Amino acid sequence: MSNKIDEYFRILVEQGGSDLHLSEGQPPKIRVHGEVTAVSEHELTHQDMIDLMEPICPPKLWQDFTEGGDADFAYEMDETSRFRCNYMKQQRGYCCVFRLIPTKILTLEQLNVPEQIKRFGEMRSGLVLVTGPTGSGKSTTLAALIDYINTNFSRHIITVEEPIEFVHPSKNSIITQREVPSNCPTFADGLRASLREDADIVLVGEMRDLETISLALTAAETGLLVFGTLHTNNARKTVDRIIDVFPAEQQSQARTMLAGSLRGVVAQLLMKRCDKPGRVAVNEILFATPAVSAIIREGATQKLADVITGGKGLGMQFMDDAIWQKLQQGLVSPEEAYMKAIDKGRFKNFLPKEMANMANAGGA
Repeated sequence: MSNKIDEYFRILVEQGGSDLHLSEGQPPKIRVHGEVTAVSEHELTHQDMIDLMEPICPPKLWQDFTEGGDADFAYEMDETSRFRCNYMKQQRGYCCVFRLIPTKILTLEQLNVPEQIKRFGEMRSGLVLVTGPTGSGKSTTLAALIDYINTNFSRHIITVEEPIEFVHPSKNSIITQREVPSNCPTFADGLRASLREDADIVLVGEMRDLETISLALTAAETGLLVFGTLHTNNARKTVDRIIDVFPAEQQSQARTMLAGSLRGVVAQLLMKRCDKPGRVAVNEILFATPAVSAIIREGATQKLADVITGGKGLGMQFMDDAIWQKLQQGLVSPEEAYMKAIDKGRFKNFLPKEMANMANAGGA
């Protein structure tokens, strides 16, 4: 049976969008290639929002939302359209955001990410962090990496997600997917339980609190391969974020644990293409080496950029180098490269004169 909201989901799919935004007092809007546009002039009323939101929401979660103001779940419209749903209350009333989740898991080759990312799937233990801002394609890249393992190796892979996004059929590996809070109360609970469930690999959907991060480090030290995600833009910020979660008196021990268990970081950004509609992914890649471990133990993360830049022969890639490559290939504009770069001075000379003058005036 079709739900009223499916009409908007179909518009999203037909226009190649990624997100649907519904907000009380506003017209419905979708995001296509990073740009948000309205799909109708009708401003949604409180009753409109209830009629759209309630039918697709599990009753217990609808109660949680109406009482507490937030809910997260997944909704499947049909075999090819699945959505990550977030409900919230805001100043004007009810609001919700839906992210379209592709039901077909793309391969690493189809995503056109660097070949060396496969090496993380071939590891047997340790911590691998896939990072980037919201909407940068972390989940898509991680799903492709899990699918690579599932296709080529015989492992037991446990995922702990909120909600489950990509559904993995078991191939050569056994895949066990657990959803927070319906299958386990928290990420930390799911991670703790995995230590007793004969797992080889654990994917933690979000590492956002001390308990989850501490358990991930412990699991990686005890021989599991742990994949986790963080909302950081590059390897240095990722290491700093992990350590900063710990209280000051525990940070020295945390640096030692991270130095021993970290196997690598894949940071990802999406950049708007200038050659055709769409976006292209750029990646920073760090592989843990004795030099990286020493830097983490010392707390000298400012040195990581030099290690990555000098580690090209080992498969490492610095974010600004990846952005530079896309600029040289004519895939992104100088303005987009400048906005996303860490060292903006490297890209300033490529800006149109007016923008370059503004950048100089701003001291960037």
